[in-house]
Amino acid sequence: MNAQAMKTFVGIDLGSTTTKSVLLDESQRVIGRGITNSRSNYATAARVAGEEARVDGRFTLIRRTLTEGGLLGEGLEDFLADLERSFRLEQFIERLDDLESTCIGQLKGGRFAALEDRLREALVETFRRLRGEAPEMFAPGAKRKSDFFRDIAGARFYANAETVAREGAFPYEVLLNAYDKAIIDVENRPPSGGLNDHFRRALARVLASADGVGAGAADGIRAGVESSIGIDLEETYLVGTGYGRVTLPFSKEHIRSEILCHGLGAHLMYPRTRTVLDIGGQDTKGIQVDDHGIVTSFQMNDRCAAGCGRYLGYIADEMNMGLHELGPMAMKSDRPARINSTCTVFAGAELRDRLSLGEKREDIVAGLHRAIILRAISIISRSGGVTNEFTFTGGVAKNQAAVRELRQVVNENYGEVAININPDSIYTGALGAAEFARRAYEGGARPEGRA
Repeated sequence: MNAQAMKTFVGIDLGSTTTKSVLLDESQRVIGRGITNSRSNYATAARVAGEEARVDGRFTLIRRTLTEGGLLGEGLEDFLADLERSFRLEQFIERLDDLESTCIGQLKGGRFAALEDRLREALVETFRRLRGEAPEMFAPGAKRKSDFFRDIAGARFYANAETVAREGAFPYEVLLNAYDKAIIDVENRPPSGGLNDHFRRALARVLASADGVGAGAADGIRAGVESSIGIDLEETYLVGTGYGRVTLPFSKEHIRSEILCHGLGAHLMYPRTRTVLDIGGQDTKGIQVDDHGIVTSFQMNDRCAAGCGRYLGYIADEMNMGLHELGPMAMKSDRPARINSTCTVFAGAELRDRLSLGEKREDIVAGLHRAIILRAISIISRSGGVTNEFTFTGGVAKNQAAVRELRQVVNENYGEVAININPDSIYTGALGAAEFARRAYEGGARPEGRA
């Protein structure tokens, strides 16, 4: 193996809503994590998430190198945060350029050929404004509702295109049509520029604006970053899991079930874990594991969407809210409503009835969260009950209202139990898959069938 190469073991978790990737090194340390929104083309989602994990891996290596060099001291974290924002800005601008050229490239001979010149001018002006806003979107302290390119670019495109259309007396719908046709192609391909060039330009911007970094230190930082991005993160062995795993172009040796991966992933995060609850977008799983992370029993919800992330998404749509707003709203309640129905469709009807009767929105939403957790605990009880320690994984584990209800319901039914909730819990399945990949390679498996 080349001195500038590092063996990595890749886990891909293709969920119904998001696709996650984790890279492990030979010492079982997490090198990088990546996430993207799942698409109908799971192979594309897997590739994009894997690329994000490799980018994150570069930042891990840069952190290690600069820490060992001791050039930034207590300023290291601020420097790395500035470098990542600058790097993300570089990627965002490049993808905006790609989106603009794709929008304009589809004009010739299309249904809007008669408006081609005016439409081109409107698109150029819209993207000019988008690029002008971009640095502020990636400035320190900037708040973004999403880190996915489609979400960030889409929100600002809609706002700017509406203004441009109004100023030019131009049909707004025509601009939206151009965007909608182009965004799918653009989000399904990675930035065309080299990642190392993005890092170099981002570093140059950060060093140019950094205070108190002398020439000697700047040279050392450049050398450290250059050596870090020069390491080849070799994809040694890959394992896929998750809702969309059967669509992956892998042989069966490269696929593991969600149950096994979540059990092992939770064990790696918390070795004393014995019970695992995973609430994802499509299903809910109650898992019991032994002291090696091996699954001893499990239960899953049936095909109904109640009690999983899609249930919350359905409720958010019913209330004309963003999914991320449900948890904070529910936290305002001190009297959760008692929700009678656990069926998604009937719960929507019950929601509308309660709203029409004047019940507080926060009480209704809190009650819905409690209903989800009660259903999940029922699944856990059928798998063997809650034992110490208990680990909560999946996207819903980031919902503070769901966590609050879980702690309360577990305490009511099982007493004091240690409940683990990791900030990176959404990556649990991918982590388990990466560890299965590492073990397979150590056991002599050949790295065939990689994505």
